[in-house]
This record gives sequence, C-alpha cells and structure tokens, in this order.
Amino acid sequence: MTIREATVNDIYAIVELLSDDDLGKTREQLESPISVDYNNAFHIINSDPNQELMVVENEAKAVIATFQLTFIQYLNYCGGLRVQIEAVQVRKDLRGIGVGKHIFEWTIERAKERHAVILQLTSDKRRPRAIKFYEDLGFTATHEGMKMHFKY
Repeated sequence: MTIREATVNDIYAIVELLSDDDLGKTREQLESPISVDYNNAFHIINSDPNQELMVVENEAKAVIATFQLTFIQYLNYCGGLRVQIEAVQVRKDLRGIGVGKHIFEWTIERAKERHAVILQLTSDKRRPRAIKFYEDLGFTATHEGMKMHFKY
C-alpha cells in the first residue's frame, strides 16, 4: 500500500469511495462526468498548505482508501497545532484487513512530523464500528461534538 497526496485525476475515485456507504450515498453525487463542485473543492484544498487530501493505492495503483488532514493552529496548548482527520473511507471489500490501521499509523507519524499536540476526529454516531475502531487505536471521546447543517 502506498499513501500519497491526491491529484485531480483521483477525484472520481475519491467521490466513489465517499458515496459507498449508507450515509455517504445520501450526501454525495457520483455521476460521470463528476460535478464541477468537486473539482472546485479539490483545487481549494490543494492550494491550501494546511490541507492534505490523501489516497491509498494498492499494488495495482488502484485507489482503495482516502482521508483528509487539516492542520489547525491554535493559541491554546501554548500555541499548539492540531491535526483533524476526516473523510476516512476504505473500499468496502477491503475493510477489516488493516488498511485503516495503516492510514492512522501514517497519520500519527505525519502529525508528529508537524509537531502537533493533538490528533482529533469526528465520527457519526450512526457508525458504531468506526467508533470502536478509533477507540481501539487509542482515541477517546473527550468532548461532545455538535454540528449545524445548512442547505444550499
């Protein structure tokens, strides 16, 4: 497995991964050609030095997983840097064989390289298997997260 930064050529594969579960299919629009909104978002993410949109490739160079890191500078924790990991998605037929663990091992090292003080994530409460996976990796539910969604 290889972890690398996503390119514009990976957008369709990323959206395909993100839409391949019960929650994702309600919020993503997988169509060909891919919506210009995804391309616009990719270019914004790609131009921001505090964003890293990543993909995982197998030996055949197929995209099998994706995740996004956001580096957030804070004043608290003595001016510490936080790393937010989101949009973690592993291809359905490859879950449970260590791809997710590989992603998090890589991400932990990346956070340490950037001298981060916290690695954080959110997970939908309707994903109990994902939450258990994160707990098994050492994450703890220390805060109650809240969101406000807007229609556009």
